Amino acid sequence: MAINLTKGQKVDLTKGNAGLTKIIVGLGWDVNAFDSGAAFDLDAAAFMLGANGKCPTEKEFIFYGNLSHTSEAVKHLGDNLTGDGDGDDEQITIDLTKIPANIERIAFTVTIYDAEGRRQNFGQVSNSFIHVADMVTGTDLIRYDLGEDFSIETAIVVAELYKHNGEWKFNAIGSGFQGGLAALCGHYGIDVA
Repeated sequence: MAINLTKGQKVDLTKGNAGLTKIIVGLGWDVNAFDSGAAFDLDAAAFMLGANGKCPTEKEFIFYGNLSHTSEAVKHLGDNLTGDGDGDDEQITIDLTKIPANIERIAFTVTIYDAEGRRQNFGQVSNSFIHVADMVTGTDLIRYDLGEDFSIETAIVVAELYKHNGEWKFNAIGSGFQGGLAALCGHYGIDVA
């Protein structure tokens, strides 16, 4: 059974889970009944970060426009344009054995596509969650429900995987940003043209 986390909580992922090498990170959400006149397109992304908390190059930014890292350690399984239906809306797979040595953290984020143009924000989104499952066994390991803490934000750093003493841990972050994907990219050292 999955461990349910609250904001700010950290948990060991690989310690005591010696055989765990491949995980799937699923993110999901629902849109409130509020109608902004345009469809909501939420996008999950992963930022592979070095010791300085920044992406070494733009290749370490995994999203709908760059679905796989060259190491094949991190792969985005594709863009869901509507978020309709139950379960995961977007998924990212991680092969812990292939993560390059210079990568110490992987931050998982969700942004609203064209939020400003469509007058949308995370105050209009509910039931947001992230969960981590063992890709081999399908066992759910961790779940973090974000709650309804957001209002005007257009981007959220949901959680991160990070390396500590050779083991991988999971941190439930849940911190909101204004400025959408561009703000997140700037935060993680990606130059947005």
